[in-house]
Amino acid sequence: MPRLSTTGTTAAVAMLAACAATPAAAQEGGEPNHVTFSRDIAPIFQNSCVNCHRPNGVAPMSLVRYEDARRYAGRIARRTAIRDRMGTMPPWYVEKDIGIQHFKNDPSLTDDEIAMIADWASSGAPEGDPADMPAPLEFDDSGAWTLGEPDVVVTTDEFLVEAGEPDWWGDIAPIDIPILEDRYVKSVEIREINDVPSEGNGRETVGGRFVIHHMVWSTLNEEGEGRRTVWPVHEVGRNGDVFDQDAGRLLRTGSKLVSNSTHLHSNGLDTRARLQFGFTFHPEGYEPTYRESILGLGNGSDIDIQAGEKDQELHAYTVLRTPTKVVSFEPHLHAPGDRMCLEAIWGFNVETLSCVGYDHNWVRTYTFEENYQPLLPAGTVLHITGYMNNTEENFNIPDPRNWQGSGNRSVANMFIDLGMRLSMSQEQFEAAMAERRERLDLGPNDHVIGCPLCSVIPAGGR
Repeated sequence: MPRLSTTGTTAAVAMLAACAATPAAAQEGGEPNHVTFSRDIAPIFQNSCVNCHRPNGVAPMSLVRYEDARRYAGRIARRTAIRDRMGTMPPWYVEKDIGIQHFKNDPSLTDDEIAMIADWASSGAPEGDPADMPAPLEFDDSGAWTLGEPDVVVTTDEFLVEAGEPDWWGDIAPIDIPILEDRYVKSVEIREINDVPSEGNGRETVGGRFVIHHMVWSTLNEEGEGRRTVWPVHEVGRNGDVFDQDAGRLLRTGSKLVSNSTHLHSNGLDTRARLQFGFTFHPEGYEPTYRESILGLGNGSDIDIQAGEKDQELHAYTVLRTPTKVVSFEPHLHAPGDRMCLEAIWGFNVETLSCVGYDHNWVRTYTFEENYQPLLPAGTVLHITGYMNNTEENFNIPDPRNWQGSGNRSVANMFIDLGMRLSMSQEQFEAAMAERRERLDLGPNDHVIGCPLCSVIPAGGR
C-alpha cells in the first residue's frame, strides 16, 4: 500500500491548455504569404500550447522558441491532423460532421488552423521575421486553475507511489472543508500536484506523468439524513466540471471530502503526489431551479471484447422518466475504447446528439452550451454505442491477444456515459423550450438537434 504523508510537493502540474483561433496568414497584392512561425504559428502556440509545452511545463517539449519548435514541426502537424481520435492535440475528440457542435470551453482547431500548421511544416517550418513575434508570455509555475481561481481549495494528504509498485485501490482519510455556511457550487476542478520533473523524465503520456489514476469521491455531513453529495469522478487527464447555471450542486457546511475508491498506479518513477479540489461558488442567495437525474446509462454485464478485432460495438439504453435536460456527454471506457456516440430516440425521431473519439490517456467531459443542451421529453430512450479497438493499432492496448471483459482495472473494461442530466417538471420543460425558441428565433419549420418538440409552437404564443 502506498505510504501517506503531509509534506508538500516540489512541482505543480497544470492541465493542457486549449488551442484557440488565429488569423490566416497576411496577404499582399492578393497573394497569400508563406506561413511563418513568428507571424502565424507562434500566436497559435501562445494561445493554446505553451502553457504546457514550455520549460517547467507538464508537456514533453517546449514550443516557446522557434529554435525548439522547428524540430517538432512534422510531429505537430501529424498530431493536430488526427482531429478526433486518440493521439490528437489538443485532446478534444468531438466529431465535426455529426451531432451538436456547440460546447463550452471547446479547444478544438478549425480546418484553417490545421491547414496552416500543415503548410508551415511542409514548407520547411520557416521562421519568418523575428520582429513579428508576439511578446513572450509570463507563467505562474505554482500551477494555474483552468476554470479560474477557486473560492475554496481542499488538498489530500500526500501519496508516495514507488517505481514499479503494483496498483493500489483504497480509502483516503476524510478531509475537512473550510466553509462557514452551505454554498451552491458553480464549478469544481481537480488537479494532481506531484514531483515528476518536467524535463528529461521520458514520461511522455499523461498516464506517465501522474500516479492518481482516478478517485470516486463525495462530500459527507454526518449530522442528518441525506447529507451526502456525489461529485464527478476524478480521472487522469480529465478537464474540470462547470455545472448547469440553474443546477448548482450543494456543498454543506461541516462536510468532509471522502473517497472509498482511490486508484493509484506507478509511472515508473518514485513519485509524491496529492490532489487539490477547487470549488467555485454561486453568489450567496442562489437557489437551483432543477434537480439532477439519477438515471444511469451504461452496461457492465455484456462487455465481451474479442482479441485482435477493431470496430467491436457495445450498446446501452435507458428511458427518461421525466423531461430531461442533458448538460454534458462524458464517455467512460478503458484502453480498447476508440469512440462513443450518444443517440436520442423519441417516437419515430431518432437523432445522434454527439459522437466523440476516445483516448484512455485523456478523459474528457463535453459540456453543451446553454442554448444547445438537449431538451428531451419523458419517454425518450437514450442510447450509447461504444466502439472498441483491441488491435495493435490502438497504442493504449498492452496486449491485443487478450480477451477483455468488465472490471475496474485499466486492462479490464467499463462502458458508461458519466455525463450530467437534469430532471424537469412538464412546466419547466415547456418554459425551457419557449425560451430556446425565443433565443434562437426558431419558427415552426426550424430544427435544433436534441430538441424534438422545440418547433412545436403552442397556439397563441412562442
